[in-house]
Amino acid sequence: MVNADTLRAAFRAIAAKMAEKRNYLIELDQRNGDGDLGISMSEGYAAASATLEASEETDLGRLCIAASKAFNEAAPSSLGTITSFCLMGMAKVLKGHTEADMALLGEALEGGLAKVMEKAGSKPGEKTILDAVCPAAEAIRAHAAEGDKAALTAAAKAAAEGSDSTANMPAVHGRAAYYGEKAIGLIDGGSVAGRFIFEALAEM
Repeated sequence: MVNADTLRAAFRAIAAKMAEKRNYLIELDQRNGDGDLGISMSEGYAAASATLEASEETDLGRLCIAASKAFNEAAPSSLGTITSFCLMGMAKVLKGHTEADMALLGEALEGGLAKVMEKAGSKPGEKTILDAVCPAAEAIRAHAAEGDKAALTAAAKAAAEGSDSTANMPAVHGRAAYYGEKAIGLIDGGSVAGRFIFEALAEM
């Protein structure tokens, strides 16, 4: 069950994971991007986590809005903006709730991803973070009845598999798109960041 305290703990865990993997994400992004991925993810999640820690809010939707604003200010990059969109979409589903079970969390994630796809004009299969996060959201919904740990473990596995699958895709969006077919064989850095999100949650 997710409440304000577990949401804060989740952001702490993700922020710690992104800080740990910061240099790896930078190196990964330098292969076919601008190299700022590790910076934007570590600074964005650190700012979002700090904002939630300082808040006494208990409404999960409002907490997601606060995290979204903090993330966007700290990490004004393409993936930072996408993350902010996702959090805003999640907020719409979670507004008015002080608790959420895994089924509702999965629904909120899917709402966030729908907003990302609408705003960014992207979809799974285009070598982006969506290739990791969309399967993870589906796994949470599919395994919600098995309990939080089982659902998050399944999500982490789905995100990892989704990220690995991006190696076989040409890039469609961002700077990586300039590489076209040459991007085949390289795992998308954004998808790896998505993988780390669910890895962090599963390890809580």
